[in-house]
Amino acid sequence: MKPVPTPIIFEGATIVTCDAGDRVLSGNVWIEAGRIVRVGRFRAPAGARVIDARDRIVLPGFVMAHVHLCQALMRGLADDLPLLAWLRERIWPLEAAHDERSLRASAELGLVELLGAGTTTILDLGSVHDYDVVFDACVRAGIRVCGGKSLMDTGRGVPKRLRESTRDSIRSAEQLEALWSAHPSGRAHHVWIPRFILSCSEALVRQAIERGRAPGRRFHTHASEHPGERAAVRQIHGADDVDVLRRWGMAGPWASIAHGVQLTPRQMRRLGADGTRVVHCPSANLKLGSGVAKVAALRAAGVVVGLGPDGAPCNNNLDPWLEMRHAALLSSWVAGPGALPARDVLRLATIDGARTLGLDEEVGSVEAGKAADLVVVRRSGAHLAPALDPIATLVYGAQSRDVEHVLVGGRFVVRSGELLTLDSESVVASARREAPRLLRRAGV
Repeated sequence: MKPVPTPIIFEGATIVTCDAGDRVLSGNVWIEAGRIVRVGRFRAPAGARVIDARDRIVLPGFVMAHVHLCQALMRGLADDLPLLAWLRERIWPLEAAHDERSLRASAELGLVELLGAGTTTILDLGSVHDYDVVFDACVRAGIRVCGGKSLMDTGRGVPKRLRESTRDSIRSAEQLEALWSAHPSGRAHHVWIPRFILSCSEALVRQAIERGRAPGRRFHTHASEHPGERAAVRQIHGADDVDVLRRWGMAGPWASIAHGVQLTPRQMRRLGADGTRVVHCPSANLKLGSGVAKVAALRAAGVVVGLGPDGAPCNNNLDPWLEMRHAALLSSWVAGPGALPARDVLRLATIDGARTLGLDEEVGSVEAGKAADLVVVRRSGAHLAPALDPIATLVYGAQSRDVEHVLVGGRFVVRSGELLTLDSESVVASARREAPRLLRRAGV
């Protein structure tokens, strides 16, 4: 017989639920068999493991809905370039130079940063080859991952190793889906990801859309990111990428696009009507000079918006706290203070991120019945005092150093600030060895 799991009780916490009512409670969180059993005021059951959470905030684990783990090793190697030059001159040659060892080092480096900061779920966009290595790293690290390889079969400046035939690109993604979507961990989900319209044929995108819209599957791509990208797409297709993608069948809550900076009001309304999701990546958009997504306007148009850090070479952090702060401040500049209040910003990184990935029945809020994907934050630091408004404290003041515990499915992946699933020191050492080798192979 299997042993009965010991209940865990976080006692005396401030609980930011991110539920439908955005309730903030004082009390306890009961976790058992990987799920949240009860939230609020109650007496701990006999035999439970009780953890003192006074002067702590318990909130949902962060959902970062657009990440490139394959690029973590490229941090600082592609600075000060606009999007298309950034891709063609640096990122694509570096990705093409990856082998399994460097890709593993890159994925683990990104995961150490993400988990330590409280991220429990990601949508990861891989390079073209060896994505099994990334799935494996995510499973070992304990994070919940929706991910897939980049589908690429054409495009100016695409290195030979990243350009596959349409048939091979689809076939290799089907193999990934068959292997990893059935993984016994239950934390791996395959996503169909044509990289962006400038590196994909119509046939490839249409086939990815056809597969991504099937029940239980998902589709993701970059779109409406940079003015230069928009001009290049118009020159080839005579229309903006989101309009072309919609013409090819991308419309529905199973689909999401990263960025959406260049969207027009008409396009926002169409996305809202279709249910297509958008992932806001504020830091990356600033660094690449793409502009600022109009998040308040997107939400007003009915679009579900998630949040993501994008990749290390266009950020250079993978920190959900920085993304929330940037999202809030930029929205105040674009739409005025209060247009995207702290409560809504926190939802971008939690329940709305989960909705973006189709996981909102499982994660994204602190509610009975959901998986216990949680972050426990110390609020004792001087930079957080007096912490009278817990949500504003989290969005505008908290930092990754304030994270004390992180749980995924009721399992501690970070305890008392220490990552338990990967050896952080070894991961950093490996990254320092592999990055110069990657750079030499790429010849950039």
